[in-house]
Amino acid sequence: MYRSDEQKKRPTQSDVAARAGVSQTTVSYVINDSDIAIPQSTRQRILEAMEELGYVPNLSARSLRTNKTYTVATIIPDISNPFYPAFQRGIQDVTRNKDYDLILYNTDELESEEKRCLRSLKERQVDGAIVTLFHLDHQALIPLLDSNVALVALVPAALDVGNLPLDTIYIDNSAAAFKAVCYLVEKGHSRIGMVAGSANTPTGMRRIRGYQQALDSHHLALDETIIREGEFTERGGYASMKELLTISPKVTAVFAANDLMAIGAMVAIREAGLSIPEDIAIVGFDDIFAAAMISPPLTTVNQFKLNLGRRAAEMLFERIDGSVTGNGRSEEMPFELIVRKSA
Repeated sequence: MYRSDEQKKRPTQSDVAARAGVSQTTVSYVINDSDIAIPQSTRQRILEAMEELGYVPNLSARSLRTNKTYTVATIIPDISNPFYPAFQRGIQDVTRNKDYDLILYNTDELESEEKRCLRSLKERQVDGAIVTLFHLDHQALIPLLDSNVALVALVPAALDVGNLPLDTIYIDNSAAAFKAVCYLVEKGHSRIGMVAGSANTPTGMRRIRGYQQALDSHHLALDETIIREGEFTERGGYASMKELLTISPKVTAVFAANDLMAIGAMVAIREAGLSIPEDIAIVGFDDIFAAAMISPPLTTVNQFKLNLGRRAAEMLFERIDGSVTGNGRSEEMPFELIVRKSA
């Protein structure tokens, strides 16, 4: 039955206080998670009264009191790449515990979208954001920092941001790629191709550099004809691998810039009637969930995506709550080569 406006009147803090038999000030302390000591029995009565009455705190009023929006955001390049949902999940684990709302922006790896998302962050007046940018550099973040937005950037290598209060978190992409390719050399391969992402992106550039450094460290000649750039997708990996298969002498191993590209490359290898790893060994990067499920299971670099997201969020809230101030921090996270049957 439809209820009248009077019947639908929203319960107030005063209603909660009356139901719980406490002062409205005490209710406010509990709702705002104040440092004021409240007996657990009293806190429980207030929470029960809130549930019975259907009371929902007014977030706009809280924002006015605290000058915070209780909202943070993330900007990622590609929500369809399984790396990023796992990274995002790590962030969400922390934001949920902090009772913050989380907004997600997906840029589709487009510079225009990166610019639009940064404008939106400023307009929404979020308290903080964790950003992964493929095209814009850290200078593009200065307007947000000037607006007191806390920022953490996921970057492909250590980054000097000078005196900006911009925190960065990273794994050493060049070092990780170097380790993956060295593994292939140590398995006896000397003709190693690369299914590379775009060299115009920081991540793609760093992983290509690690590949080149690994060949150089083992005194193997660099043949740029067996480096094939493409999208960081299965389609990109498939197309790049098809090109590699036309080049003579043929490669005996391939390093792929991410696991999606590796999976696409594996399809192309099989379509050519070749076996993995007997004819061509393959190593990926990211250790997405599917890497262990495909046949043969994929040797790849694990970035510990959940932990990466959690630590990025922890760094963000250290800025938001003021426990960390001053110049930006740069924190390196670990990686590990996971050896499976593809190489």
